[in-house]
Amino acid sequence: MRPARIRPARARSALALGLLLCFLVLAAAVLASLFIGSGHDVSGGDVFHALFDADLSDKGQLVVHEVRIPRTAAGVLAGIALGLAGCVMQGVARNPIADPGLLGINAGSSVAVVAAISLLGLASPSQYIWFGFLGALLAALLVYGIGSLGREGATPVKLALAGTATQAVLVALTSAILLKDRDSYDQYRFWQVGSLTGRDGSDLWQALPFIAVGAVLALALGPALNALSLGDDLARGLGQKVGRTRAGSALVVVILCGAATAIVGPIAFVGLAVPHAARLITGPDYRWILPYSAVLAPVLLLLADIVGRLVARPGEVQVGVITAAIGCVPFIILVRRRKLVEL
Repeated sequence: MRPARIRPARARSALALGLLLCFLVLAAAVLASLFIGSGHDVSGGDVFHALFDADLSDKGQLVVHEVRIPRTAAGVLAGIALGLAGCVMQGVARNPIADPGLLGINAGSSVAVVAAISLLGLASPSQYIWFGFLGALLAALLVYGIGSLGREGATPVKLALAGTATQAVLVALTSAILLKDRDSYDQYRFWQVGSLTGRDGSDLWQALPFIAVGAVLALALGPALNALSLGDDLARGLGQKVGRTRAGSALVVVILCGAATAIVGPIAFVGLAVPHAARLITGPDYRWILPYSAVLAPVLLLLADIVGRLVARPGEVQVGVITAAIGCVPFIILVRRRKLVEL
């Protein structure tokens, strides 16, 4: 893993300009998400009035206000959370293929949602969102506790092994619950594939504080992740408390991934591929990789959702399917070109 270099002012200005351009691309993706749908497109007037002075008796404004605005907001929030979580996870684990599955977060969230649906009879995302978040938290704590056993503490290899074992157990438990309850399987199947649809304002407002706090903490981790990229011994020599940094980073990842997974389901490849794309632009400096990932990830998620609306009109392909199809291609290219070793 290459250390971050001190950049001259001109290079920092170029990166700042690039980040601004990424924000403009994100704004364009947001507008496209509001205008384009699987049924019919709406006019600019419908979008404007739906945003600022909605008349819900008008069909176009109703569609924008009740469906597309929550859907777009869910894509932005989940994208920010997944992009930052994947970036932090890859940095703290020094593992180029780290993703939410590494710490069993997706599996923990899944088994908690299934239990809430099957055992408690919850049917609304606003009800079981908290169980998804709690499941992700407990799974991560379990993985970290197992990985911390022994004198060496929670090393990246031990965390990866503990996460893999925990995920296998949780997936088996989820399957056992679903086999006994067909109704729970029908509800869980829609959530599991990863979707931005079916979310209302209450779901998003519940997740917003967690994502906001997690995003601020993640962005503040840039210098610490740069130090960790040099190795634990050098990081300690630079004054970093390695164990505390890893624990704090794990908490940030749980907050971000737990909230995102709870509201949109376990969407693959966003947190895995986006940090690599950001790294190709910024180099190895996490002070820039993190904000770029926070902007590029919602762009990917929204564009994938738009593609899903267009390819199967008048039906839709869920965004989790599209991100898997889109995200695996550049990731395979990165692997073939051996870019992963340049972390």
